[in-house]
Amino acid sequence: MERLANHEAFEMEVLQWLRSKGLLRPLVFGGGTMLRLCHEMPRYSLDMDFWFYKEVEYDSFYHQLENLISQEYDVTDKQNESYSILVEIRKRAGMPKLKIEIRKSLAAGGSTEEKIAFSPHFATQVLVRGFTLSQMFKNKVSALLDRVEIRDAFDLEFLARRGVDLDLSQQDKEKIIERLHGFTKRDFSVKLGSVLLSEVRDYYNQQKFTYLEEKLTFDQWST
Repeated sequence: MERLANHEAFEMEVLQWLRSKGLLRPLVFGGGTMLRLCHEMPRYSLDMDFWFYKEVEYDSFYHQLENLISQEYDVTDKQNESYSILVEIRKRAGMPKLKIEIRKSLAAGGSTEEKIAFSPHFATQVLVRGFTLSQMFKNKVSALLDRVEIRDAFDLEFLARRGVDLDLSQQDKEKIIERLHGFTKRDFSVKLGSVLLSEVRDYYNQQKFTYLEEKLTFDQWST
């Protein structure tokens, strides 16, 4: 877990650096890393996901980011794609890499709010704009149905435990439950277990996503 803690400290360092350069102003923080750093989700996340909050000229933003970040970090990959900006960095050669992806799409009105990013592995807090938990639930539902990654199911259960309204169609509820039943023992022990905090790892190895499935099933019968 020391490796993951050090990586999280690096994520916080990069967030602070992005803010100091004014690069966070037009951005919305999302994804699992936002849930971890802003809402204490007990799962480590290894990359950083952003969307745009304000309209910008995407090519100009990419070139500004590329120029500034290359002065501070070792850039191992950079791409200005049609739908997103991708940058992969590390502190120096031989150190773990951090992938930053910025989608070239605007967040819907009312779907964001200011948040504080913090970590027990980093001394400073960082003010960010992130998606609301309700919007994160919608994002994670889409992700789970599209790519069937166990970490997305974990994030959905985390949001359900936080009291987010499971506002879903009957069809989507059934699809999610089908996805939950498809995860293997190895998915829980290795793919998910390797990024969970120790205090919840054993629980998910034994209980799987029982809580989320019960919530979805209860909601089916109550509608």
